[in-house]
Amino acid sequence: MSAPAPLAELVGPVIADLARRSGKDLTRWFEQVTRLGGCAEPIRLTGESLTLDAASGEVLASYSTAAEPHGQLMVRCGNRRASRCPSCAELYRRDTFQLIRAGLLGGSKGVPETVRTHPRVFATLTAPSFGPVHRGPGKNGNPQVCHPRRSGPSCFERHTADDPLIGQPLDPDSYDYVGHVLWNAHAGDLWRRFTIYLRRHLAGAAGLSQAAFNRHVKVSFAKVAEYQARGVVHFHAVIRLDGRTDDPDDPPIPPPGWATVQLLDGAIRSAAAAVRVKGPDLGQPSRLLVWGEQVDVRLIEPGDLDHGDDGQLTEQKVASYVAKYATKAAETAGTLDRRVRSYDLVRLADHGVTEHAARLIRTCWDLGDPVTHPELLDLRLRNWAHMLGFRGHFSTRSRAYSTTMTALRQARADYRHAQLHETGWAFDPDTTLVVAHWRFAGQGYTPGESLLARQLADQPSKEAPQ
Repeated sequence: MSAPAPLAELVGPVIADLARRSGKDLTRWFEQVTRLGGCAEPIRLTGESLTLDAASGEVLASYSTAAEPHGQLMVRCGNRRASRCPSCAELYRRDTFQLIRAGLLGGSKGVPETVRTHPRVFATLTAPSFGPVHRGPGKNGNPQVCHPRRSGPSCFERHTADDPLIGQPLDPDSYDYVGHVLWNAHAGDLWRRFTIYLRRHLAGAAGLSQAAFNRHVKVSFAKVAEYQARGVVHFHAVIRLDGRTDDPDDPPIPPPGWATVQLLDGAIRSAAAAVRVKGPDLGQPSRLLVWGEQVDVRLIEPGDLDHGDDGQLTEQKVASYVAKYATKAAETAGTLDRRVRSYDLVRLADHGVTEHAARLIRTCWDLGDPVTHPELLDLRLRNWAHMLGFRGHFSTRSRAYSTTMTALRQARADYRHAQLHETGWAFDPDTTLVVAHWRFAGQGYTPGESLLARQLADQPSKEAPQ
């Protein structure tokens, strides 16, 4: 193998290309990269915009990307995956944290502080077993004997947390890969059915009809999907009981006194056990897709921001936990963070895909064949093979839980625009109209630009101690 090219040999031509017309091009490129805030895969746009006086129609300002380096404007990619863009994923994580936290603490973003007194729990719903897999340390962090069985697949090792065997099947040949993929593909429907059943079981436990229950109580939730090491999704959810108001846009109010945490706990467990989704036939008796037996429901205690490690599940802990998994996807289970193409199937190991994940990907590809399995076309398994069949949203919330991601982003944009308006760099949005036309021109840096951008990001702050 040849030695890697020196940095100067890669960056030098990039700088020369950027400054091909004038030094302003290079300066402007530096400004764009700095404004991106470390985005690893910026979106490149071409187009123009006009700022008009809303009353007279007079053109107050104009902008065109024709004057930019390469004739393009770079903006943040907004990817939520930490494996693709750590900078944008961190911003998404912070927004998710604020969304979850607002629904737990209240006092901001349109949510009253009284939500802290509402019945609320942190629930985890998992998938059933599709075959024994290697297990890691227990909940206390101590290594445990993996599968000490006298008959059938067994393993007597004590795997540490970083052991790559964790989550891999003990006997891949007997593992139900088809069932695994189909469960992932229907996980979103399982969650939808669970939310329906939950309201029914709450009403039944309260001795009310569902209509009567819905007149008094509203179920609010925010959930996030997480991949287990074996490559199957499970859901973490903050579930809260609110009182019903005449206007659905009103802030949450406390529920009736009979709507307790105990009522919610029991209904979650019974609803999860009752959910059934009929799977495809595939030439054999229909399989029923169900939740796993491990359903965890934990009370969320009101806690100060400076909480201790006393084992209690507080609002801050829950918000941090949920936000952490909002930026992760199937790549944590040993698969790819991008779509799989047919030519990838023969070299999955070269991309770092584990053998277990590779078999799941190939199962998705086989089941997604429109010729042999036309009845599964709606699942789009080939498009979602890199997600091991799961195509649902990773982070969702009910309407009344708290604010929205859109509202958080808009608030941030309004704040920045107000700062620019105060300094005279932006027009008053109440008296002006912006007309713009943008076209997608590509994504990411060239290899040389990427190295140069990384060098800029790695530069120490001037205020940092020497």
